[in-house]
Amino acid sequence: MRVLELWRYPVKSLQGERLSEATIDALGIAGDRRWALFDRDTGLGLTARRVPGLLFGSARIRADGGVEVVLPDGTVTTDDEVLSGWLGRRVELRAATQQGDVAPTYETPADEEVPDPTEWLPWEGAPGPFHDSPRIRLSLVSTGTLGTWDRRRFRANVVLDGEGEERLQGQEAELGTVRLRFGVPIARCVMTTRPQPGGIARDTSVLKTIHRERDGLLAVRAAVLRAGTVRTGDVLVPA
Repeated sequence: MRVLELWRYPVKSLQGERLSEATIDALGIAGDRRWALFDRDTGLGLTARRVPGLLFGSARIRADGGVEVVLPDGTVTTDDEVLSGWLGRRVELRAATQQGDVAPTYETPADEEVPDPTEWLPWEGAPGPFHDSPRIRLSLVSTGTLGTWDRRRFRANVVLDGEGEERLQGQEAELGTVRLRFGVPIARCVMTTRPQPGGIARDTSVLKTIHRERDGLLAVRAAVLRAGTVRTGDVLVPA
């Protein structure tokens, strides 16, 4: 399998940046999920599970290492009041803590298979960068696994041309100068059904099919054993 695409999502649940190369360490791609939007009234972190409109904004890393948000109308901002006006609620853009000692709380559907959930439960994410898993912070998926589905629904960091990533669970591999250990497949949620810019329509059949044919799992996570750089075109070499 060869690297077809690399993606970084600086702000959780917003659109991200396609990269030609990425620096990767134990926390994943540099700058990935390093910011998130929080509801100032509830204290909860926001995701497109609960606030689908987040997917219509995008985020990018500035030259100075900071972040900026691009709203659907083209406005570029980091101002909480402007972001609050966009989302219709009081929000705050927060950077992940370096110490990683506080795990944020989000909301997740009580039943992931319900296309329009009405019951929501609190769910604790990872401390530090705003990944879903506290241990494994790089996600990979192959074109063979995706089939005809648009890869943007699944927000993987690495899109591989080929197939077979799920068979590597528990194994190590070299990718560029990075060494990985493959973990368990990723449980998918209602977010995969959400509409996105670029013609991705709402499609509840995506999650139904994943649950029916794949036990609710699609794509894999990998732990980074050795930091390094990955570029498009690099070949995944099982150890």
